[in-house]
Amino acid sequence: MTIRVWLKFFITLLAIGAISTVITSFFVSTHAYEPYLNPFDPWEIFGALLWYSGYGLVFSVIAQMGFFAYLTLHQFGKGFFGRFWTHAQVIMIGFVLFELVYLRYHQDVGPEGLFPYIVVAAMIAIYGYAVAKLKAKETHPRAFLPALFFMIVVTTIEWIPALQTGDPEWIMLMVVPLLACNTYQLLKLHRIVGFNNPEDTEAKKSQQTNSKPNQNGKKKK
Repeated sequence: MTIRVWLKFFITLLAIGAISTVITSFFVSTHAYEPYLNPFDPWEIFGALLWYSGYGLVFSVIAQMGFFAYLTLHQFGKGFFGRFWTHAQVIMIGFVLFELVYLRYHQDVGPEGLFPYIVVAAMIAIYGYAVAKLKAKETHPRAFLPALFFMIVVTTIEWIPALQTGDPEWIMLMVVPLLACNTYQLLKLHRIVGFNNPEDTEAKKSQQTNSKPNQNGKKKK
């Protein structure tokens, strides 16, 4: 990855973080805009947009730091654990999902039941599974588990500052841009480095071979 490509990658992620945070704020932080709608005050609304955009930039940087830290961790895990790295990732995924439900429920002093925490963990797991399947489809089936690990475990670690507050507003404000940035990073990296699905590559080679004319000037069937 050249400096120019990385800079474009970095700026794109900053934009994704800012835009996704602003859009999320329209739904979970409506109180920040309501005082300036009646009467309409464009400058105050613009200031609120800048405020949430700034948070989005911070969330984007956190996501990028987590992504590059994960790439290092993954290589270290494969070298240190060997074939047991697969089992270690499965265990950590299960532990993180357990933490999102059971441990957060017991740490919360509110009257809510267990169901909201199950919903949060299930949504993270389902979304991570969908992204991991897409990653495996575009690259290699072996990429599924590392992608699932990244989308669930690494995203949750990046999400800890908001989870510790226990504020639903900040929890949503942070998780949406984190998921958006992490999805982009995961699905963009193999395109940047030029890695394609081996099955697709073989299919293209076979198609090109069949389309070449033989010695008699006829195409192979």
